Amino acid sequence: MFTRISDRLIAISTGRVTLTGLIIFLLFGALVLPRQAAIAEQTSGGAGSPDTSYFYSASDLYDMAEAYGEAGRAAYVRSRFTFDAIFPLVYTLFLVTSVSWVYGRAFLPGSVWRLANLIPILAMLFDFLENCSASLVMWRYPDPTPIIVHLAPLFTALKWLFVSGSFVALLAGLVVLLVKRLRAR
Repeated sequence: MFTRISDRLIAISTGRVTLTGLIIFLLFGALVLPRQAAIAEQTSGGAGSPDTSYFYSASDLYDMAEAYGEAGRAAYVRSRFTFDAIFPLVYTLFLVTSVSWVYGRAFLPGSVWRLANLIPILAMLFDFLENCSASLVMWRYPDPTPIIVHLAPLFTALKWLFVSGSFVALLAGLVVLLVKRLRAR
C-alpha cells in the first residue's frame, strides 16, 4: 500500500507540478507567514507558541494559555483552523512533490528509498494533531485537559522531526541525484 502511494506521488510529481509547489511555498512564506507571525506575537503577548517550539511540557502549555488571556486563546484557536490548516498543506505539497521528483530520478523503481516521499505526509499528520490538541487545551483553559495536554508536546516534537527529516531527505536525494548524474558523464 505505501509503495503504491509513493509510486503514485512520484508519477504525478512532474517538473511542472514540483515547480508549482515550490512557487506556492515561496509565495506563502514571503506573503503570508510574516503577517501571521506578527499577529501571533501580538495575540500571544510574547509568551511563545506551541507551534514554533520544539520541546515544551504540559505545564508550559498551560503557562502559555494563561499568558495569552481569553482573547489570545480565542485568536490562537481561530488561527489553527484557518491559517494553520492551510500552511501544512502548502509545505506538504512542496516537500512531497520535491522529494518525489528527486527520488523518482535518483532511485530505481522498487527501491525502498523512494518511500522517503511519504515523510512529509507524516509531518502534516502530526502538525494537524498538534493543532487540534493544543487548540483543545487553549479552548478549555482554565479547565484541565488531561491526556491531551501531554499529547500536544509529543505531536509537536514529532511534527518537527518529520518536517526536518523531509528537508534532510530532499537534500540527501539531491546529493545522490547529483552524484549519479556526474558519474553518468
